[in-house]
Amino acid sequence: MEDPLSASLAAAVQQARVALDLSVNALAERSGVSRAMIGKIERGEAQPTAVLLGRLSGALGMTLSELVARAEEGTGDLLRRAADQPVWTDPATGYRRRAVSPATDGPLELVEVELPAGASVSYPADAYIFKTQQLWILSGRLRFHEGPVIHDLAAGDCLQLGPPTATTFENPGTAVCRYLVALVKGRG
Repeated sequence: MEDPLSASLAAAVQQARVALDLSVNALAERSGVSRAMIGKIERGEAQPTAVLLGRLSGALGMTLSELVARAEEGTGDLLRRAADQPVWTDPATGYRRRAVSPATDGPLELVEVELPAGASVSYPADAYIFKTQQLWILSGRLRFHEGPVIHDLAAGDCLQLGPPTATTFENPGTAVCRYLVALVKGRG
């Protein structure tokens, strides 16, 4: 593991799996991630991609942000200074995710994402276990695939997602796309 957050993510995945009394086999079936890969992630032998973390967090009944918050062992403070906001970078795409919200049990989460030019990240529908999600484009361009529907978004645009479906975040531009994800936890 290259950084402390990646090592903590490995432990958080294992702790969440054990807390749910799931075997590695059961988590593999729920998530579509192989047993071998789950084992490597939990042992810290492989740094998971955003796609894998999305699948695992959904199968564990939490959002990706909740998994990151568990990894950083948030204190429950109501203030999270910029310097204290955990940042995770996907080793496969360079996708960078910053957990902006304080690590509390509140229903709202804010996540800032930087998606490099030409990069794309896909998630299955079961990665979306929350009720409402909105994307607000801060800079650049984002082509968002929501099932069969494609939304071309530019700076200032805000999109509320519909029911859970497979999605792809794609940056068709030549510059980094920065966007804010606002989500409300809980099933609708």
